[in-house]
Amino acid sequence: MSKVSVDQGAWTSCGVDVSAATLAVAVERVGMDGFDEREFANTAAGHRQLVAWLLKRGPNVRVALEAAGIYSLDLALALDRAEGIEVAVLNPKTVHRFAQTLRRSKTDRADAVALAEYSRRMPFVAWRQPSRQVLELRALSRHIASLTEEHTRSSNRLHAAEGSATTPGCVRQDLKRSMALQQKRILRLRRVAMELVRREENLARQFEQLIGIPGVGEVSAVQLLSELAALDPQMTVREWVAHSGLDPAHRTSGTSVNKASRISRQGNRYLRRALYMPALTGARCDPHMKAFYELLQTRRKTKLQAIIAVARKLLHAIFGIFKTGTAWDGAKLFPQLIPTS
Repeated sequence: MSKVSVDQGAWTSCGVDVSAATLAVAVERVGMDGFDEREFANTAAGHRQLVAWLLKRGPNVRVALEAAGIYSLDLALALDRAEGIEVAVLNPKTVHRFAQTLRRSKTDRADAVALAEYSRRMPFVAWRQPSRQVLELRALSRHIASLTEEHTRSSNRLHAAEGSATTPGCVRQDLKRSMALQQKRILRLRRVAMELVRREENLARQFEQLIGIPGVGEVSAVQLLSELAALDPQMTVREWVAHSGLDPAHRTSGTSVNKASRISRQGNRYLRRALYMPALTGARCDPHMKAFYELLQTRRKTKLQAIIAVARKLLHAIFGIFKTGTAWDGAKLFPQLIPTS
């Protein structure tokens, strides 16, 4: 059931600072200055108590909380299910910049008040709950990414161990066994992720669209899909780019500050990492991406800057492919470039 939208002034603003064990809550006093504050356990029972307490404040409550991974997800789901409550899940860095204008101290209670002020003063964008399949796929993909990082660290330790005559053979053998086990776990979880993708019609269709893009293989397609499918379908392509942290951050002021632009990195690191390898491969193998990459280098961009620009273009392409249902066409993405042979 969709929630009934009411006038902005009819909403009571609330902020929740999420930690692993507790929820610090601040809710504005209706018709009065200041906030009422309370603490709840970050458990299913605590979430139910929080919902009941908020609904006693009034029939319509808007709750702002920071995205805190698994610690905030169950809370966001519980709030979203409650009739009369809307929830916004905010980028922590956005909230941090806003909070700096309000207070100097940083405590859980102060953070909750800052979030309530954000809910009251700033445009409120309600969180849209992804499907259970999408949430499961994202959790799987991120766990696989964590295991892959562990495997890479083990590989580096093994390389260092084999380079020293003082390393006992039992250490080298233990590292090899650990790597073999990690690889088995990764392959098993990848199979589970693919089964999940194939069971859901929309995920399966978008997966096929992704692997039709040069440089995007099955592993990268699952990584990209797990992050992109969880986004609000009303988001624009510029919001996609900002969410990924690939948007440029310029640092110039007057005549004394003129630093090189860089990406903001104020977004989803999993999505950025998932785009990197397809961009690197595409810049080598796809004629259109290669032409764009080489053009940027003639403009004195570093190799990394050029790859990041290709990744941003790829994200634009994926957005268009998902929205229109059309296949990859590099000529449309880079219309002014003539591919090199």
